[in-house]
Amino acid sequence: MSFWQGLKKPFFVMAPMADVTDVAFRALVLKRGTPDVFWTEFVSADGLYHTREIQKMPDSENPLMRDLAIGEGQHPIIAQIFSSKPEMITYAVKLVAGLGFDGVDLNMGCPDRSIEKQGCGSAMIRTPEVARAVIRAAKAASSLPVSVKTRVGYNKESLDEWLPMLLEEAPAAITLHLRTRKEMSLVPANWELMKKAVALRDRLNPDVLLIGNGDVTSIEQGKRLIAENGCEGAMIGRGMFGNPWVFAGRKPEDTPLSEKLAALIELAHGFERLSPPKNFAVLKKHIKAFATGFDGAAHLRAQLMEAESADELEEIIATP
Repeated sequence: MSFWQGLKKPFFVMAPMADVTDVAFRALVLKRGTPDVFWTEFVSADGLYHTREIQKMPDSENPLMRDLAIGEGQHPIIAQIFSSKPEMITYAVKLVAGLGFDGVDLNMGCPDRSIEKQGCGSAMIRTPEVARAVIRAAKAASSLPVSVKTRVGYNKESLDEWLPMLLEEAPAAITLHLRTRKEMSLVPANWELMKKAVALRDRLNPDVLLIGNGDVTSIEQGKRLIAENGCEGAMIGRGMFGNPWVFAGRKPEDTPLSEKLAALIELAHGFERLSPPKNFAVLKKHIKAFATGFDGAAHLRAQLMEAESADELEEIIATP
């Protein structure tokens, strides 16, 4: 039995987000309210393979391996990978299995054009047989439970065609971003579609867990959406920005500014310690999220954007 079967319902999981859910950010969240499942940033299986097999670089020197670091207490944790090539998925899953992960997730929902050009992410919605082959390769490569994160369709909603194929392959869980690829994140997530997905799941493969994704900003709201639409869990993404307390049930307005800025400083120091050699500029999206919604926020935010180290950022915050 995998950890998925042992989760109490409803459950809440961390969304995999590029340049966000690294080991330092997960450490920050862990101290403030642990999600039921952690997720890594997505990692290219092709990149993992080619760096070692083509460039003859050991895994320990591969810069992509920093995205597969697991911090203390960060369990259960899922490694999210992507590729349109089954042999690359096989290689990556075997690698991940040896690193201590609790599961592996296949990204079939990213709308980035550079990812789609590789036949990955949302492009897989248009090539279901490729998606099927990738899932089978992942399941055969190790004993880790395999999950899938995807969308409800490409140019239009196509759950009737897309979801049954996924259910036939019996992943442990499917996360549905309740928008199409065409919609990106430009329209509200359509949680009503989860009812349709649940009906399909209940008829075709009741053992697969369904996780809703899109516009969930609090545990309270997530519980309501889960109860209304019948899935087992909800994934929180942008709701974590500036609010690492979200899994503890806090809303952004519940936390004093001093505590938010202290968390930003902690994140910056953790980033330098745990996430080298990433550029410090990656933290700018977090600065925007933490330094907002108060008198003088714009001025402080502009100053913080100029910081090039955690010490500089801390000094700016400490200056009256």
